[in-house]
Amino acid sequence: MNEIIALLIWAIDIYIWIIIASIVISWLVAFDVLNTKNDLVYKACAALNALTNPPILKIRKHVPPVANMDFSPIILVFGLMVVQAMLRSLIRY
Repeated sequence: MNEIIALLIWAIDIYIWIIIASIVISWLVAFDVLNTKNDLVYKACAALNALTNPPILKIRKHVPPVANMDFSPIILVFGLMVVQAMLRSLIRY
């Protein structure tokens, strides 16, 4: 059972890093550091958006942007960290 919980914690860690990568790439595209006309950049953005947009869009329904800042990815990361903390507490017992 501990191995399954450890695997879930590891998967959540990877997903958190995917969310962070999605945020960074969206900033780089917004500041014209990366050009989405490049096929590789476009495919990377599409893949990251496909992985991160479903839960983020659900959070956006309830949390509107504040001063043009979208806090939904941050809320998602904090929520995932709470889930990880709960899973880690299960391993100890």
